[in-house]
Amino acid sequence: MTSGGAGGTSGDRRLWLWPWLTVIVIGLVNLFVNATSGILEARSDGDAINTAVPFILEATSYIFWIGLAPLIGLAIRRVPPRGGHYARFALFHAAMTVVISLIHVGGMVVLRNLWLDAMGIRYDFFGDGVLLAFIYEWRKDVLSYVLVAATYWAFERFAVSPPIVPPDASRIELREGNTSVFLSARDILFVESAGNYVAFHTQEKEHLVRGTLAAWEGRLGGQGFVRVHRSRLVNRARIGALKPRASGDVDITLDDDRVITGSRRYREVLATST
Repeated sequence: MTSGGAGGTSGDRRLWLWPWLTVIVIGLVNLFVNATSGILEARSDGDAINTAVPFILEATSYIFWIGLAPLIGLAIRRVPPRGGHYARFALFHAAMTVVISLIHVGGMVVLRNLWLDAMGIRYDFFGDGVLLAFIYEWRKDVLSYVLVAATYWAFERFAVSPPIVPPDASRIELREGNTSVFLSARDILFVESAGNYVAFHTQEKEHLVRGTLAAWEGRLGGQGFVRVHRSRLVNRARIGALKPRASGDVDITLDDDRVITGSRRYREVLATST
């Protein structure tokens, strides 16, 4: 296992595989409970019921939630609840619940009609009107969206092994293959994600370690590093000048005259931290 966190070579993949597997398992349990509850309730009311139908109804919904889960994980990673932009976070994910629900409801209704028609069973999901039926499902889908998003967020924040930092907080250990490199925080200009790696830039060279930027952000925050871009942290002690762009982004000139870009999403955080 390397010091970049995220479980060595499997690093970033674990952030997607394990929460997705968790959603699959929880969804299966929910499918079984809901389907069997429907059967038991129908029998207690004296209604005749084809026991396959409740499982079909739950399975068609489950299939689409499993397919949509990674998209929700991507959404919570792109617009997380941090950085003080909570209004943007709430609006973005409220809109995403509508998009996800439209895909979920539309897909499961088509699949149910095909499946039940093949069994000779008539199915009319929109019997009370399209809008009313969608609003009814959307209310439930909001809760499912929140649970899936929270699962992905929890794995990214808590389930990944943090990078190793020696007891001497002024020195940071980086594992490059079988070699350990120790750097002073002052020597690091900025840090950025590079696929399954994280690149540490100094004046002399670039050091690549396996891991995720999110994991390193948690460890370097106390060392004076701030996020200035979705894929970049900068050492605020090495910032020489800030130059805003018309787009809202900002050019960050480091004290070695290197210029990197900061996103407008983090401009306020950058301004208050320098």
